[in-house]
Amino acid sequence: MQTIANEPERALLLGVDTGEYDADASLRELEALAVSAGAKVVGSVLQKLEAPSPAAYIGAGKLREVRAFCADNEVDLLIADGELSPAQQRNLETETKTRVVDRTTLILDIFAARARTREGKVQVELAQLQYRLPRLSGQGKGLSRLGGGIGTRGPGETKLESDRRHIRRRIQALRAELQKMEKRRGAYRARRKKTGVQTVVLMGYTNAGKSTLMNALTAAGVLAEDKLFATLDPTARRLRLPNGACVLLVDTVGLVRRLPHKLVEAFHSTLEEAVDADLILDVCDVSDPEVETHMAVTDAVLRELGCADTPVLHVLNKSDVPHPQFLPPAGHDAVAVSARTGAGLAELLSAIERRLQPHFARVTLLLPFAKGGLLAAVRQNGRVLAEEYLPEGVRAEVIADTALLDTLREYIQ
Repeated sequence: MQTIANEPERALLLGVDTGEYDADASLRELEALAVSAGAKVVGSVLQKLEAPSPAAYIGAGKLREVRAFCADNEVDLLIADGELSPAQQRNLETETKTRVVDRTTLILDIFAARARTREGKVQVELAQLQYRLPRLSGQGKGLSRLGGGIGTRGPGETKLESDRRHIRRRIQALRAELQKMEKRRGAYRARRKKTGVQTVVLMGYTNAGKSTLMNALTAAGVLAEDKLFATLDPTARRLRLPNGACVLLVDTVGLVRRLPHKLVEAFHSTLEEAVDADLILDVCDVSDPEVETHMAVTDAVLRELGCADTPVLHVLNKSDVPHPQFLPPAGHDAVAVSARTGAGLAELLSAIERRLQPHFARVTLLLPFAKGGLLAAVRQNGRVLAEEYLPEGVRAEVIADTALLDTLREYIQ
């Protein structure tokens, strides 16, 4: 028996420069996304226009050039650096005789390939179906395609052959399942707060080295590869600080510029870890010339999540090969590290320790029987580890919020 390896799809990238953002940088990132999805990029086309053509995304003259290039270079796939309407996608495919996907479809495809946990798969499928539902009309024979390349992984093309009502029912079922998972995740977070466990969340641009840093700090064994979105599902591990205290370190999904809104919506429960975090580590790849743009993307997502008041520590990763023009952001806390070599990790742990204020404390209370209601307040906002009834009152060993304990100072032994 002879095994024949599948050849990677030969992809041509299409971009339109309207001046709204750095189109060259966006096209470079699209190439990295395509390679991460398993494609071989054979060229790129960038056209300056006031707005993308409503007919075929690019102009008629450029479309003829693309058609000739596809024919001469055996191009299997066109990837547009923007969201395509069904008409734009259909016209591009008709004119070039080549399959077409857009940036959002590409990112969703990568997420579908990376998802491992049930929650991750549900989030990806929900985002894919929400994106595809309004695009069902007018796709014609495209709905009969079976998945065999980039942009067709995940829930499968057979779902697109179903009618809108069936897909809406599936979306409702996925949302209901995701809500149950969100409740469970919320219960875990509430339990951590009651037991006084502080949480440190790793955020940052994709491929900044978050998983490598997670492994270096906790030996988590998380997959770490030099590709975009190498890991997707969140991972939580215990991290011991120099003072002996333990905190929970949570790795989250990587970010990317112009992240599809449906993806942010579907992964909100995962990103919500940052909302309740005691400290956010913004992991930045300082060897990347686009590092400042990447940091701005992370800041924007954190603002969207409502994390403006959460302390942020910038972790300048890959500092062993820094970009020569990069300077740490003014007025921001920053620690330079190399997760690969281990340089700066001790300084990082000390910086985490300094910035984590103890929100909870473990004390012993002696409450008179007349103040028994105070113990109920402790149960509601903390945890009672042990209690003993004595002639003078109730002695209880508790973990509770320091603000509450301040009001009980006279009863602390």
